[in-house]
Amino acid sequence: MSLTLENERSQRKGGEQNAGRRPGEGRWTVTRATGQTTTTDVRDRVVATADALFYARGIQAVGMDEVRTAAGVSLKRLYAEFPGKEALVLAVLDARHGIWEAGLSGALSGVDDPRERLLAIFDFLAEWFTDDTFRGCGFINAFGELGATSPAVADAVRVHKQSFQDHVARLTADAGGDQALAAQLALLAEGAQTTAAIAGRADAARQARAAAEVLIDAALGAR
Repeated sequence: MSLTLENERSQRKGGEQNAGRRPGEGRWTVTRATGQTTTTDVRDRVVATADALFYARGIQAVGMDEVRTAAGVSLKRLYAEFPGKEALVLAVLDARHGIWEAGLSGALSGVDDPRERLLAIFDFLAEWFTDDTFRGCGFINAFGELGATSPAVADAVRVHKQSFQDHVARLTADAGGDQALAAQLALLAEGAQTTAAIAGRADAARQARAAAEVLIDAALGAR
């Protein structure tokens, strides 16, 4: 048997197998080895391996040779797929973005009430924060390590964060709220991730949820 990372594009179309997964979790399926290793198989394995190592220990603490060894590929093959470490980091962030979006969509599925859909964001975070492997937002971590020296990484982080803010804005509009409320709720969610990671407080999501309820009810009740 062999483990392969699910194709990103197909997951964004469907998302069923990712639904409910935490942002730190990979998207693995078990497949029978055919004796042939495709470029996609190797690339996915390297990305998944690098993601786990980078997230657990930090990007700068993990070298390409360690990724190669852990992924079980030759250094030549690794650099054929990723010309440099920055390219690998960007691939990891792209995959993590897909995991985050699929997990968030899964958490919102089945929740019909617009107000409750907004609050479900914080329920999603609460579950993630209790995971033993949780060490904060991988995008914030990457920005902290490389944002000042890698414009490409900084841009990837900004795109991810903007995507989340846009998602919150759509949910807020569905509930009858405005852009100001959306920005406040997104900020609460971002702050909860940082607090949970630095202070080791899984209850940060619960507290952020309580604050979100106050903001939502105040904003919508005033209309």
